[in-house]
Amino acid sequence: MTSIGTLFTVSAPSGAGKTSLVNALVQRCERLHVSVSHTTRTMRPGEQDGVNYHFVTEEKFLAMLERAEFLEHARVFGNLYGTSGVWVEQQLERGHDLILEIDWQGAQQVRRLLPQSRAIFILPPSRECLQQRLKRRGQDDADVIEARMKAAVEEMSHYVESDYLVVNKDFDQAFDELKSIVESHRLLTARQQVNLGGLLQELLN
Repeated sequence: MTSIGTLFTVSAPSGAGKTSLVNALVQRCERLHVSVSHTTRTMRPGEQDGVNYHFVTEEKFLAMLERAEFLEHARVFGNLYGTSGVWVEQQLERGHDLILEIDWQGAQQVRRLLPQSRAIFILPPSRECLQQRLKRRGQDDADVIEARMKAAVEEMSHYVESDYLVVNKDFDQAFDELKSIVESHRLLTARQQVNLGGLLQELLN
């Protein structure tokens, strides 16, 4: 028998580095899979459909929403984002741990539907650093960056709703902290009782 997997949500203001951290975590942490969301936003250079996001039209997204196919959904900077509820449920039942990059609104929705999920929030070391990171990306003009900075303050105020808080000042340290969150959660007695059922039976009989 396999224990039920855990869904970790990771939220952060744009530019805090959550995508890079999540990518590194999935690559270097066994049995951890990223949940690929659906979005109506335009594909950015270097992104792949089905890898970074499932890129869909707004018409298709709204049809999926009407059929109640999303675990959570939100409109962010004019674009729609959503997570397939059926896919998440299937993966968790197979014992897979999942990590979902999501904004605070989506994290709230996930927590209501899956109270056993765990929320992680990533903060930048300062506002100045956040602004510099947004500028270095070279993907947005000055007006968009200004809008993202204003939204970041609102976003960061919701850190109190998370279970874990990580500051991404040093990438390696932030990565180690994220990895320790996942690995320590796997050692919870409730999960280990299932994973170590044979050993426990042998030791106690």
